[in-house]
Amino acid sequence: MLDAVASALQRYMDLLAVRQKLVASNLANAATPGYRTLDLDFQREFRSLLPELAPRPVEVTGLPVKNDGNNVSVDREARLLAENALRFNLAANLLRSNLRLVRAAIQGGKQT
Repeated sequence: MLDAVASALQRYMDLLAVRQKLVASNLANAATPGYRTLDLDFQREFRSLLPELAPRPVEVTGLPVKNDGNNVSVDREARLLAENALRFNLAANLLRSNLRLVRAAIQGGKQT
């Protein structure tokens, strides 16, 4: 059970890491003419969490496009960076808690 939880948390954190890179790339290209914002369909990717499949970035639709064809919203990307960091920290804390439980079980119930 704990192994399955740890494995799911690891895959979730991997997904968050991919999203963090995409959002950072969007911000880096905020002034690049013609650049189109990429993101993950996070809900779909989270539901699938198949270890053999890499997350697939998709173009974000519905964003206003500037005269140069770029549609990066710095405010949106900054919010996503903060949200993603919170999710990653939560997952890391959950994984850490699970590892503490395993360690306590190995040590006969003694908590460190």
